[in-house]
Amino acid sequence: MNGRLREPPAALKQEEIMDVLLELQEVSKRYGDKIAVDGVSFSAPAGQLFGLLGPNGAGKTSIIRMITTITRPDSGKLFFEGRSLGGRHQSVIGYLPEERGLYKKMYVGEHLIYLGRLKGMDKADARQKAGEWLERFGLSERWGQRVEELSKGLQQQVQFIATVLHRPRLIMLDEPFSGLDPVNAGKLKEEIRGLAQAGAAVILSTHRMEQVEAICQRLVLINQGRTVLEGSLEAVRGRFQQNRYRLQYAAPWAPAADGPYPLLPIGEGEVAVDLPAGHTPNDFLAWAMAAGATVSSFRQDAPSLNDIFIRLVKQP
Repeated sequence: MNGRLREPPAALKQEEIMDVLLELQEVSKRYGDKIAVDGVSFSAPAGQLFGLLGPNGAGKTSIIRMITTITRPDSGKLFFEGRSLGGRHQSVIGYLPEERGLYKKMYVGEHLIYLGRLKGMDKADARQKAGEWLERFGLSERWGQRVEELSKGLQQQVQFIATVLHRPRLIMLDEPFSGLDPVNAGKLKEEIRGLAQAGAAVILSTHRMEQVEAICQRLVLINQGRTVLEGSLEAVRGRFQQNRYRLQYAAPWAPAADGPYPLLPIGEGEVAVDLPAGHTPNDFLAWAMAAGATVSSFRQDAPSLNDIFIRLVKQP
């Protein structure tokens, strides 16, 4: 291989090919007799939020360690902009590990400057960017405080700033919302979206499916070291779409139990229905209104990402 991509990633549309920032091709990693990663392939485009999902022990951490060049794959290839990924890319990668690693006795400002310089920033630039990021999070007054004096949530925000201070183009975030209250979690989500909109590829690794649904455009699901699902969030939902619909209606309405459509009560004024083969949504709506329902809303019941995750992970 000459270091260039031999063919475009199959999961991406033609117009996205030139925007692929990171690609894994048949990557495997073994620790002794245990296969942690078994032929995993996926692509992360620039300018998008990408969810890396999987149960405990699925191989996510091993994949992250290879992407961040902490370890090397036993087989397969990793590419950054079509060229082999290696140690020289450290300056364009930002990594927020699940196990935080700030030095407790250091002062916040001093610490951020130190970490920025480790990523190749000069001192003046690191100082300026650290000040700007602290101001954005409302933490300017924390500059002269020791890390150990901060709450867990504030330490989390400082660690995030350290991750993105050097303007990385590939950002790996492992459980970034851990320890944050809803307000600060929302603030962090907006900053993460902004980084992707500015052109970075942001890979979010989490167990929280609702977080992925809220901010990610693409995802890959890893189970037992293998890729079991990859694609856009919309395409993934479409693949698992069922013939279930939800009807909200104005009370009172008491549909007959022996009607042609078995109804599943969800709450007051709402039922779900699995349409039998050969029946259309219009057929059901016509029946419901003829039976006396005043329809408030009617929609297809899209499966949640959590439902899809559980379904795939539980498969033998």
